[in-house]
Amino acid sequence: MSVSLYYRARRIVPLTADETAAVEGVVAGRLSSFPYQDEESLHLYAVGGGEPEEIVAGSTKMPFDPDRVLPVLTHVLDTVTELRRALPGAEWHVHLDDLDVPWDEDEGYALPGMRGPDLPPAGAQGGRPGIQGCAVHGRW
Repeated sequence: MSVSLYYRARRIVPLTADETAAVEGVVAGRLSSFPYQDEESLHLYAVGGGEPEEIVAGSTKMPFDPDRVLPVLTHVLDTVTELRRALPGAEWHVHLDDLDVPWDEDEGYALPGMRGPDLPPAGAQGGRPGIQGCAVHGRW
């Protein structure tokens, strides 16, 4: 059974050209540090997922290898945090299947116990550094 992280931003005002460039910049920058070539990373749907007022939407399937879940989840949530900060005035919803991921102004998106000095850095469990490729469709 697979578990996925879903993220979306809604706003009445569509993305500006500067905001579109900011989204592209965040995605490109974060992909270069994704910890595993053979796992799914950030996946943005075409044109915000096609829902009214949806300006960004996507999902990421979590790895089956338990040692890779936390590094992938942390990396994708950090990316979504950067996207949220780049798109002011949007209403965001981020959830891991049925579990909402809370927002904190200082920390961004994170689940309790997700970060800490005792946790290994992303990719430390034998993963190969690199990027699997972000599927960014539509206007991106």
